[in-house]
Amino acid sequence: MPDWINVVLLGIVEGITEFIPVSSTGHLLLTEHWLHIKESDLFNVVIQCGAVLAVLPLFSDRLKQFLFRWREPATMDYLLKIAVAFGITGAVGFVLDKKGFKLSESPTPIAIALLVGGIAFLAVELFLRGKKVNDQITWTIALAVAIGQLIAGTCPGTSRSGATIVFCLLLGLSRPAATEFSFLVGIPTMLAAGGWKIFKAFHHPLPGASSENWGMVALGTLVAAVVSFVAVKWLLRYVQTHTFNAFGWYRIALAMMIFFLLKF
Repeated sequence: MPDWINVVLLGIVEGITEFIPVSSTGHLLLTEHWLHIKESDLFNVVIQCGAVLAVLPLFSDRLKQFLFRWREPATMDYLLKIAVAFGITGAVGFVLDKKGFKLSESPTPIAIALLVGGIAFLAVELFLRGKKVNDQITWTIALAVAIGQLIAGTCPGTSRSGATIVFCLLLGLSRPAATEFSFLVGIPTMLAAGGWKIFKAFHHPLPGASSENWGMVALGTLVAAVVSFVAVKWLLRYVQTHTFNAFGWYRIALAMMIFFLLKF
C-alpha cells in the first residue's frame, strides 16, 4: 500500500479519535499494527497537535470570554481551575518523561483499557439515571480531571477525554459541561506534551529522525485537523441530547474483537 494512503488513514483515525472518548493513542497503535507500519513518535505528535489546534474555533465563545472578560470572577475561577488541572498533569507528566516512561504498544493492555473504560461509561450512565446534574465546575472536578488525564497518559487505550468525562459525570456534572471542560483542559495539555516532544526531537534527535518525510507529516496533519474539526463539532451537539452509552458499547466491542484476533 502506498505510503500516502497509510498516512491518510492514520490522519483519519487520529482526527476521529483524538477527542471522542475511545482513545486516539490506542487506535493509532492498533492501526499501525494492522497496517504493519511504524510511524515515528514525531509524526504521531505533530498530527495530534494539528487535530488539537483545529478544534479551537469550536470554542470561540469561551476563548472570547477568556480574552476579553478575564477579569470577571466567574471567568477567573474557570481559568484557574483549567490552569491547576493542566499544571498537575504537566508536572507529573514531565517527571515521568524524565524518568524514561514509555507507553506500552502491546494490543493486550490497550484492549483491557478499552474494555474497562467501556464498562465504566455504561455503569456511570446507569448510576446517573434519574439523578439531577449541574454545570458547576468545582475544585474536586478540576482535580479529578487532572487525575483522569494522568491515568490516560500512562495507560494506552484509556482515552484522555474518556477518563476525565467519566470522573466529571460521577461528580454530578452535566454531559455538555463535562465534555467542554475535559476538552478545554486537554487542549493545552496535549499541545504542551506535543511541543515538548517536538523540542526533544530536534534538540536530541533519535536515529533516523533526520530522515523524517515532512511532506507525509504535513499530509497527515492536514487530514487529522479537518477530520478532528468535524468529529468534535458533531460530538458537542451529540452530548446535548444523548448519553455516552454508545461509546461504552463501542469500546467493549472493539476490546472483544482485539482479544479474539490475538488468539489467531
